[in-house]
Amino acid sequence: MNHSSFHLVLLLTVGVASAPAAGAERLPNVVFFLVDDLGWRDLGCYGSDFYETPHVDRFAADSVRFTHAYAACHVCSPTRASILCGKYPARLGLTDWLPGRRDFPFQQLKNAATRQRLPFEETTLAEALREHGYATAHFGKWHLGEEPSGPLAHGFDVQIPRWNKGWPKAGYQAPFGLDGLEGAPGDYLTDRLTDEALNYIEEHQDRPFFLYLSHFAVHDPIQGRRDLVARFQAKLDRSPRPVGEPFILEGNPDRKNPLSKEALNALLQDPEYQGHRLLPQRTVKIKQRQDNTEFAAMIASMDEGFGRVLAKLEELGLAQHTIVIFYSDNGGMSAANFGRPDRVVSPSQLDAAYSTSNLPLRGGKGWLYEGGIRVPLLVKWPGPGKRGAVCDTPVISTDFYPSLLEMIGVAARPEQHADGASFAALLKGEQEQYREALYWHFPHYSNHGRQSPGGAIRCGDYKLLEYFERGTVQLFHLTTDPGEQHDLAREEPETATRLRAMLHRWRETIAAPMPAPKPAADSDAGVRTRQRSRLGRRRQP
Repeated sequence: MNHSSFHLVLLLTVGVASAPAAGAERLPNVVFFLVDDLGWRDLGCYGSDFYETPHVDRFAADSVRFTHAYAACHVCSPTRASILCGKYPARLGLTDWLPGRRDFPFQQLKNAATRQRLPFEETTLAEALREHGYATAHFGKWHLGEEPSGPLAHGFDVQIPRWNKGWPKAGYQAPFGLDGLEGAPGDYLTDRLTDEALNYIEEHQDRPFFLYLSHFAVHDPIQGRRDLVARFQAKLDRSPRPVGEPFILEGNPDRKNPLSKEALNALLQDPEYQGHRLLPQRTVKIKQRQDNTEFAAMIASMDEGFGRVLAKLEELGLAQHTIVIFYSDNGGMSAANFGRPDRVVSPSQLDAAYSTSNLPLRGGKGWLYEGGIRVPLLVKWPGPGKRGAVCDTPVISTDFYPSLLEMIGVAARPEQHADGASFAALLKGEQEQYREALYWHFPHYSNHGRQSPGGAIRCGDYKLLEYFERGTVQLFHLTTDPGEQHDLAREEPETATRLRAMLHRWRETIAAPMPAPKPAADSDAGVRTRQRSRLGRRRQP
């Protein structure tokens, strides 16, 4: 797709010309409700007993709830690209959040280069729907490139606000400082985005529309609406005293001598491992409790907004003619963001640094463990789709593109959604076997831990993780061990070898970018050598 104004006008004209003829059956509306950084267990219908999500929970009883839905990446931009393009981030060359993490001395490898925008040559889901007469609107977070590669250049007719970065410009409390989204004193960003979405539904109720309501919430800054924070603080004050440690240590499994769970637990008492910062032996702390009142308030306002959207569809008589998808772009932020390695989180600021716990899943945002990539997914397909059903078949974010095309009844685009597979049959309860394997590729160091870059494959009940510094692998059986605590790599070497070979073949097939070794001068050892050399020169007379 060319991003010039001429071609944009031409595409808009084609979209209108492709609308169904008078008298033809109207295509169903699509509402894609995307939440940022919402963990797998952050909803009542997925097991949270502290956060309150009554509207989402009621929707779960009227839709299909997926228990093994995945994001294509454990950070946001790659997953969002996979949703709109139907391709794995590694195939797109967009493998990290934008603009991405820079290199630091502790790394043994250099972060792979990542594409800085959604490729213009891709035909996005929005463009495909617009070709079939859909009005298309993007509200909220984009994070797939700065201008001229914003939503309006990739198939959306409307963008609110005009802000392409991945976080609220001035936070969640008005004034927001966002072009196209005013806020009066006391306004809350999640509520205002919902207001705009409701206005859009009203204005476009007479033609099929694709509403991509992509909230900034519940991404940091962790700032809840004041009335809801007070409500959850009172709830927390009434709650029984929790048992167990509020945080545990996670290390880098790709070390020469990786730390065992027992060793990590023992280090919690070591004076060198106190506080909240990047800790020795490349360890970080992971939150173990859902007790953040600011975050609970953010979830509650998100839930209120979802309920308002559903109510508007009912009010206008559109509910039975609208496909609704509720989804998150990666797991919850249970490890603090140390994109700035010298960051130290004070005890009074823990709720601003750690949003949630993903237990019983391991890890969180920024990790290839289930806590980073397994996410909530609810889909309502009026008519053919089941209601109140639970689906345990694994699906992933590349699947939305072909699924929606099938659900609205238009031709697939297999060359475009090359890595997606339609889950429409799963929604109807007609299909058991879905695909052979799912894949992940992250050739970068994460802001949320100091583990090596790596990749993963899920095949059946098994999941293998491979790390790129030393080539270490971990193997888990997710049905018997969803928390990924029992590494089977040595007990089942044939399975590990088979899955590793599959992962390598997949990487080669799609030409996945790999991190390169760092020059010795850029390593930790090199930095220490240069420091000693400088000290030696200073001491010379």
